[in-house]
Amino acid sequence: MKSSVLVVAHTGRPEAVHAAQEAVRALEAEGLTPVAEEDLTDPSDLLMAIVLGGDGTILRAAELTRASGVPLLGVNLGHVGFLAESEREDIAEAVRRIACGDYDVEERRTVDVRVLRPGEDVVEGWALNEATVEKADRARMVEVVVEVDGRPLSSFGCDGVVMATSTGSTAHAFSAGGPVVWPDVDAMLLVPVSAHALFARPLVVGPSSVLAVEILNRSSSGGILSCDGRRKEDLPVGSRIEVRRSAVPVRLARLSYAPFTDRLVSRFALPVSGWRGRAHAAPGPSTAHLLATAEGEGE
Repeated sequence: MKSSVLVVAHTGRPEAVHAAQEAVRALEAEGLTPVAEEDLTDPSDLLMAIVLGGDGTILRAAELTRASGVPLLGVNLGHVGFLAESEREDIAEAVRRIACGDYDVEERRTVDVRVLRPGEDVVEGWALNEATVEKADRARMVEVVVEVDGRPLSSFGCDGVVMATSTGSTAHAFSAGGPVVWPDVDAMLLVPVSAHALFARPLVVGPSSVLAVEILNRSSSGGILSCDGRRKEDLPVGSRIEVRRSAVPVRLARLSYAPFTDRLVSRFALPVSGWRGRAHAAPGPSTAHLLATAEGEGE
């Protein structure tokens, strides 16, 4: 039986280092073997990866484990933490549940990314949240044409174009004005960023669609491809980026069954004070907790 647990922490933050030390002690107390990131040799030997930090740290851990299918359990030390499942004060309980197998695993869709540059070999990549084409020159827009399913849709100058998964709808795409999409919706988003065009609305397409962005020859400068804000590629004028659904998911360990609506309310501190729900139904535990929290914050 696998007993090794990878511990990934945001090493630049003292709080994360202290949390990682606490996680190591809790793992050892439960008879599990903690593995540091620098000591990892074969991810397929892992039972789990416990990640201490914000969503950025979880994205880094996903790079290490995605191919092996090892689930990630995020402990939120960030500001929003949509991908995290547990909070800082619950580390010992989270480890206990890992040890006894008391968790579910949720698969989050990812996208495959292809970069085609003039006169160069094709580069392959992937993203859990989004693949973003950004302008390379901060003083100038990048001129692009967007394509859906092999057909051109519109061309415009912009600061960038975000192509996101449902999971990524609360990340860069959200900041750019895109819709929030529930993570169980099998879809992709295309969200232009500061586009100079009459038609530059966010798009939501189905799982079999292929999105593409081309940097037009008339563009005065090229761009930069960023996958999850971590893996970057230069995009000279004439480059083409294709994004499609991937067959390889990222697997997240879940300890609770709270609906995504509750996660939105909690992470964005949305005002729900005064809500009573259906007249004949008493609030459940999660609803009561939300109401108490919201009303307490309003005092």
